[in-house]
Amino acid sequence: MVILITGASHTGKTVLAQRLLEKIHFPYLSIDHLKMGLIRSGNTELTPMDDDKLTDYLWPIVCEMIKTAIENRQDLIVEGCYIPYDWRKDFTQEYESQISFLCLALSDTYIDVHFTDILKHASDVETRLDDSDCTAEWLKEENQKMIRGFMEAGEKVNLIEDDYQEALKAAADSILM
Repeated sequence: MVILITGASHTGKTVLAQRLLEKIHFPYLSIDHLKMGLIRSGNTELTPMDDDKLTDYLWPIVCEMIKTAIENRQDLIVEGCYIPYDWRKDFTQEYESQISFLCLALSDTYIDVHFTDILKHASDVETRLDDSDCTAEWLKEENQKMIRGFMEAGEKVNLIEDDYQEALKAAADSILM
């Protein structure tokens, strides 16, 4: 089985992937690690700021990695924000039946009430070297973009509105059923 986790920045994708790894012992692939490896190695001229272009560049690679894992009957968690809204078009029904999809998003109200906590926990699993560009307004824009894009594509979005820990637990439980 492949678990595909996406969402806007600071929603807890990496935290959820780490918790799932600890609970079900599936390895996970961070699309951010792949991105930075390709950028740092000089295999692309894209930069970390080229979000839309990075999705177009990275997704074909990630998609084929997912297919390979399924063909090899290997379990894998893939997490990152570089997953297109219409990701399902790249898989046949046989592949898709082996993929559990999860999109995390924060509501505007959650961001307003918990912005300080969001920043405080930004490095819970990975160390963010520079988070100075993260503002409440930017987070709202990014989350609303993800919510609209995935909902318009017919995907369920796990909206975090109140209790973050409970929402993450519910999201994990929905995958593991």
